[in-house]
Amino acid sequence: MESILVRLNEPNFEYDIHSLVKAFFPKRNVTVTAEHKEPEEMPAFVLQVDYLPEGIRLSLNGEEKALVPACFSQRTDTKNRLKQALYQCLSEYTGQQLPWGTLTGIRPTKIPMAFLEEGRDEAWIRSYMKDTYFTSPAKTELSIEIAKRERQLLARLDYEEGYSLYIGIPFCPSTCLYCSFTSYPLGRWAPRMGEYLTALEGELQAVAELYGHKKLNTIYIGGGTPTTLEPEQLDRLLTRVEQTFDLSHLLEYTVEAGRPDSITEDKLAVMRMHNITRISINPQTMKQATLELIGRRHTAEQTVESFYLARRLGFANINMDLIVGLPEETLEDVRATMEQLKQLAPDNVTVHSLALKRAARLSMYQEDYEDLHMENTWETIELTARYAREMGLLPYYLYRQKNMAGNFENVGYAREGCEGLYNILIMEEKQTIVACGAGSITKRVYENGRIERCDNVKDVSQYIERIGEMIERKRVLLED
Repeated sequence: MESILVRLNEPNFEYDIHSLVKAFFPKRNVTVTAEHKEPEEMPAFVLQVDYLPEGIRLSLNGEEKALVPACFSQRTDTKNRLKQALYQCLSEYTGQQLPWGTLTGIRPTKIPMAFLEEGRDEAWIRSYMKDTYFTSPAKTELSIEIAKRERQLLARLDYEEGYSLYIGIPFCPSTCLYCSFTSYPLGRWAPRMGEYLTALEGELQAVAELYGHKKLNTIYIGGGTPTTLEPEQLDRLLTRVEQTFDLSHLLEYTVEAGRPDSITEDKLAVMRMHNITRISINPQTMKQATLELIGRRHTAEQTVESFYLARRLGFANINMDLIVGLPEETLEDVRATMEQLKQLAPDNVTVHSLALKRAARLSMYQEDYEDLHMENTWETIELTARYAREMGLLPYYLYRQKNMAGNFENVGYAREGCEGLYNILIMEEKQTIVACGAGSITKRVYENGRIERCDNVKDVSQYIERIGEMIERKRVLLED
């Protein structure tokens, strides 16, 4: 695979340059460096970025392409000018245009959201998105539509006196080929689950003491796979949450049931008994061959059975996660998956574009999977969006990830009244989210918009042994 080399005369804007070049060339290795040494192999092309007193000069294979006026004391404006010139250069070179234009951040809706809050009208926002970021009309409309819906939904929350709670259960029946989340095989850790819950309960108690004067708006129990807990363990955890926190201000209580092979009637009954309002049953795909290839040890039939079982027990807000761009899947495979979901009629569907992070097995052992065909297209994204609307589901949150091939996005769709508030909060960062459990990250949002974080160690044994330290980290961050 030919690589791409971007040389800088001094280190500056490396991340932004790398992200935009990678958006045009998702399957190639991109190196951005200020070191002046010869590459080990001949690159497909060399892009030179020189920061000069008169501006920023872009050259491609030795030919000057642009000289960008720049005022380095105005960093945001300079960055936008640089990315605009780089985009035009690469667009001319490749003959491509990217639907999201120069936008490479993970939260595109933040831009129209901020302008709507300032009182800007939609026509002004459309013009700004087009002129500043070169976003396509379709993506601009999508970002504005979602921003408007998010504003309406978030109006129910108390930013100053409210907070949300994440509880992590970092265990899974098996590790999926594409997964980079903090998760551990249940078979190995089942004997120590009681110890983990004891440590987790201690952390939850400390949070309740620190934030007992605030209003708890949403709870999200995720992972991993929370339903790897046995029914009595799940009951133990949910009972402790009820005993520890004031739930009178709770607007949403989610358990990510996730893997159909971990879902049983007894576990669903426990969740119903504890008034869980929203669950996820995540097939990722309904193609059996793909499930086997990516290490999902369940069948498509188990997904259907788990969904109907949850409906029979009274769950009225069920989310289903899908991933498009999975190995060996075609457009017709995605269409077949969407047809089956249409028959199930879930209340939420979240469509993820495959993003391979370094910790995923597909990335770590590329030589073992180099023969696999993985492709996502805008046609696939548009197909899922069309099916979602046919199912009566409207887009309500959107985010993007690093290493997401093709510059695509993840979109959550929901029936009116069934949107996941926590999902919006994690993206828009407008309310403090206190996170408990191994590998979780707490984000405190201050009144001026400043955000500070503290993280828990990822290793389960370390989390159990150092729980006092984890609690103290929170105390330092959360105490007024």
